Amino acid sequence: MKKHLQHFRNWLYISVVALIVGANTSYATEAHSLFKLDTASSVSLSSNQLASIASRTRRDVMSTVELNDKAITNVKVFYNPVAEQVAVSFKLSKLSHVSIRVMDALGNEVMSLMNGELDGGVQSLNFDTNSKLPAGFYFVRVTSGSETIIKRISIR
Repeated sequence: MKKHLQHFRNWLYISVVALIVGANTSYATEAHSLFKLDTASSVSLSSNQLASIASRTRRDVMSTVELNDKAITNVKVFYNPVAEQVAVSFKLSKLSHVSIRVMDALGNEVMSLMNGELDGGVQSLNFDTNSKLPAGFYFVRVTSGSETIIKRISIR
C-alpha cells in the first residue's frame, strides 16, 4: 500500500493506493481526500489524527492505513521451494498477537502454523511440512493486528 500525505496551508491531501489480492482476482484501488484543517491542528497533527483522517479515504476494500509504525516488517519465508521444513522470519515492533497460516491457491486455510503472542524484535520460526501438505503452490499469511503480509511458497 502506498500512501501520500501532503500538508499545505490549512489543507491536508491524502492519496492511498492499495493492491487488493483476493482468492481469484487482484486489483489496485485508489482513494483521495482533501481535508480543511483549522489553524491549530495544521501546526501539528498526531499519528492518531492522521490515521483517523486517512481511514475516511479507505473505500470499502481497505480497513486501515499504515503510517510510519508498522507492527510487522521484514517478513521472509525460506527455503523456497520447501522440501520438509519452512522457516518464517519477521520483525515485530512490539509485543503482538501473530497468526501464521498456510493458504491454498483458492484462499482456503490448509494449515495453521502459529496463533499466539510474540515479543517485539526479530522472530524466526521453523515448521515441519513433511507429509502434511501435498506438492503445489501455497501462500503463507502472516498477520499481526490489522497488518497482513502474504508470501508465496512451493512445496515439492
